Order: sequence, then C-alpha cells, then structure tokens
Amino acid sequence: MGNTYYVYIITNRRNGTLYTGVTNSLQRRIWQYKNKVFPGFSAKYDLHQLVYFESFRDITNAIAREKQIKAGSRAKKLELIERENPEWKDLSADWFE
Repeated sequence: MGNTYYVYIITNRRNGTLYTGVTNSLQRRIWQYKNKVFPGFSAKYDLHQLVYFESFRDITNAIAREKQIKAGSRAKKLELIERENPEWKDLSADWFE
C-alpha cells in the first residue's frame, strides 16, 4: 500500500507561534486548522498557515522526524522554514479556493 505521511509546521504569521504535527492527509488536516474544527492550541493561536512540510512513506520515520523537529529549538525550526520557504508563504493558500 502506498500511504504517504507528512510532517508539517503551521503558524499564524511570519515568526509567529509554531506548531509541528504529523498526518496521513495533509490537505484534510490543514482544512481542519483553517476551519477551527478542533478546539485547543491551534484554534487558540489561530494557526492555519502551512509554512513547511516533508513527506514520508513510513509512519515510523514520519513520527521520528516530528519528534526530532519538536525537540529542536525555536531557532532550528525558524532556520528550517527560512531555508525552504524564506517568504513564509502559506503553502496551502490555493488548496481550498
């Protein structure tokens, strides 16, 4: 079976609050954030902009990478985003038009 798993970082604005997560459906998960489907941290801080993601074929590797990113400093997360998405564009901006 060809499942794909995603590790992602969302935010509310450039250099704002960051959240790192893992999912098997990135589009569905981002839609949930944008529509505040679940109460909690992401809804409280209005986290809805996808600024970084990686894909994996194996859930174990995806979870390990999520833990690695979460364990890193804020500076490391900012460095990761800046390297891949220096303009902090919402990578999901045109997904739900």
